[in-house]
Amino acid sequence: MIRAYKFLLRPTGRQTAALSEMLRDHRSLYNGALQERRDAYRHASKTTVRYGDQSAQLKDIRAFDPERQGRWSFSSQQATLRRLDKAFAAFFRRVKARQTPGYPRFKGVGHFDTVTFPKDGDGCRWDSTPHDRPTRVRLQGVGHVRVHQHRPVQGRVKTISVKREGNRWYVILACDEVPAEELPPSGAIVGIDMGVAHFLTTSDGAHITNPRFLKAMAGELAEAQRHLATFPKRARQRTKKHRAAARRVAKLHAKIRRQRADFHHKTARALITDHDVIAHERLNTAGMTKSPAPKADPEQSGSFLSNGAAAKAGLNRSILDAGWAQFLGILANKAESAGRLTIPVDARNTSRTCPEYGHVAKENRVTQERFQCTACGFAANADHVGATNVLNRAGLALCAAA
Repeated sequence: MIRAYKFLLRPTGRQTAALSEMLRDHRSLYNGALQERRDAYRHASKTTVRYGDQSAQLKDIRAFDPERQGRWSFSSQQATLRRLDKAFAAFFRRVKARQTPGYPRFKGVGHFDTVTFPKDGDGCRWDSTPHDRPTRVRLQGVGHVRVHQHRPVQGRVKTISVKREGNRWYVILACDEVPAEELPPSGAIVGIDMGVAHFLTTSDGAHITNPRFLKAMAGELAEAQRHLATFPKRARQRTKKHRAAARRVAKLHAKIRRQRADFHHKTARALITDHDVIAHERLNTAGMTKSPAPKADPEQSGSFLSNGAAAKAGLNRSILDAGWAQFLGILANKAESAGRLTIPVDARNTSRTCPEYGHVAKENRVTQERFQCTACGFAANADHVGATNVLNRAGLALCAAA
């Protein structure tokens, strides 16, 4: 199996400055390569510049600017050029599919935070020595940086990435040949229904409380954002106070993100430990959180009818705060590693279908929490009904597969 390990780096002051310079110079290389592609297409009879052409220029670029480009790993610079090439490939794919293209953009200071080393031992080296001394990772141009390794690394290290998140630095190891750590069979199968009032409800009737990390920190975050908004546009990103205010907002968002990820990991681990099969809804979170389309007023030109955008914005915020997509991804990864099975099922009408006789009606969902079948009178918690229907659909899928 392929697994990724993310560890916190503890660089010295000098190493932190070197890491920042490494990001700066790779970002400069990315932006320069993007500018070359744009200029070639606009001014040279729509000439297309590809990755191979730009990679061949790296040797000359490093010789011309040894202080900023020559000091870093050649392979990591190639990976940066491949990153740009993938961005253009995705752009042309979207154009061909008649989707919103999204032309590759120049990267600002806060929008280029990762440098990738494609091979362990080429410009970087993961120190896999025993734990009798601190773990370190060697990076060309930076040195041996101390790593807070909180768990053992298994498998073979393939690629190493260095990432900045706020004022923290992380190393991410992509490993293959990672052995599975199968758990003993539990003999249990469960269906789960994702929600907003409760984070999830199981077919056994258990409710997992939604912690609402964003809502819990909304006051502090709003205050930090108001302070950031007091700076005039011409002073933004130019003064020390503005940069400090922006870092404060970013720090709060990073804390919320870490809290949410920790909750997702612990919840997924509990489900995996207690059940052999976990069934869940196949959710399209991106589609569910789209803003409603504006409704033009046919009687008055230039006016629009109410489309419920304000109420939908609140629901979208709650869905994104719960982080369903991230949780289901974590659940699938942990299940694969533990030898468990996850089954995604069709999410339509799971909370409107009577689990007793299969009657489907919108009126069955009386309130957010209450379900009562209009045909047979069966009543229960709506989320519990949804989880039960998810489990039933997973059973049908298992029977069909068998």
